[in-house]
Amino acid sequence: MPTRFSGWRIAAFATVVLGLTGPGQTLGVSVFIDHFADDLDLSKNAVAGGYAVGTLMGSLMMPTVGSWIDRYGVRRSMTVIAVLFSLALVAMAGVQGILSLTAGFVFIRMLGQGSLSLVGIVSVSLWFEQKRGLALGIVLTASSALMALVPVALSFLIGEFGWRQAWLFAAATVAMVVIPIAWFGMIDRPSSVGQHVDGITPHDDDLDFEVWGVDRSTAMHTRAFWILAGASAAASMLVTGVNFHQISLLGESGFTETQAAIMFLPQVLGTFVGSPLAGFVLDRVGSRHAPAISLTLLSITLFLAGSVASTAAVIAYACMLGFNSGVIRTLSSALVPGWFGTKHIGSIQGAMTFMGVLASAAGPIALALTESATGSFRTAALVWCGVPLVGAALATRNRLPTFSREPVAV
Repeated sequence: MPTRFSGWRIAAFATVVLGLTGPGQTLGVSVFIDHFADDLDLSKNAVAGGYAVGTLMGSLMMPTVGSWIDRYGVRRSMTVIAVLFSLALVAMAGVQGILSLTAGFVFIRMLGQGSLSLVGIVSVSLWFEQKRGLALGIVLTASSALMALVPVALSFLIGEFGWRQAWLFAAATVAMVVIPIAWFGMIDRPSSVGQHVDGITPHDDDLDFEVWGVDRSTAMHTRAFWILAGASAAASMLVTGVNFHQISLLGESGFTETQAAIMFLPQVLGTFVGSPLAGFVLDRVGSRHAPAISLTLLSITLFLAGSVASTAAVIAYACMLGFNSGVIRTLSSALVPGWFGTKHIGSIQGAMTFMGVLASAAGPIALALTESATGSFRTAALVWCGVPLVGAALATRNRLPTFSREPVAV
């Protein structure tokens, strides 16, 4: 039985696992789009349509997956998900047309972008309470850095061996890295090895203070749940929409395609600052007004997107976009266990993930329709910047849940 607190080791393993969800994330799939279109004789619109359908259908399983994590534990759930994700990546190497491609998208989005990300975040949340924000901020930042390497590696593999073989390499990597981490490295809860959250032993050793929490139905009957879900969904929708159309949006300000693409770099820098800073502040200041603050930041980001023109201003906008993404990702991961406990964290976080994925799928469409109506993506961004402000005003009425945290005998 380990004597040293295992929480930070679990956090390190979760970082690797979250980073290797990359082949199921948009940035990983993006390097294959042209190859799908050329080799399968499909239009890019058809590929994009299949991807949207796959994302939406994959998201439907998230509440159920969350419940499975609660029932069977992190270790077994992550192992099964990793095995299935590896098989889904193998299947992507054999797609032959739009139907098999769409089916492949369903499974890699459901298992990689959805399920494996969900269980990775839950695994960290179960080991920390007082330091949960900091731990999640560090994990999400480090995993984002690792994930950023995925499209680079996949592009290299495509160039050297071909796109079908690149999917097989991705499957082998997940199988050889994530499955062993899940089965041999993960621990369901601190109590499984006689430890306690944050590595702090409670006064009464006969009680386990980590296991408390309300079920999903109870959580969804609170105002706080819907305020947090709304803030998270709004960020998923609008940040995804702006990112999807960033080349065109910045092109309206006179930037070339290459210059616009380079603006993703300061965006990554902003994320690296936003995630750990949000976690640090949450641990020390409190969380009641966090959703309202994040929505205000989102509104400022959209205002900048629609108004900046100089290179310096665009860099500031890109940093702000990344900063906002890092903040909301940490908030949505840390506040669920903080407000509703960890006993049913999988099912509650799964519901949040489902809403966020649905919103992210709607973002590019919403921005495109607004651009068609206004004639400009810059104007569209300005139109949408008012929506988070309305949400922020509503979120100021947030009330923290006041559930009884009765300890559970072990």
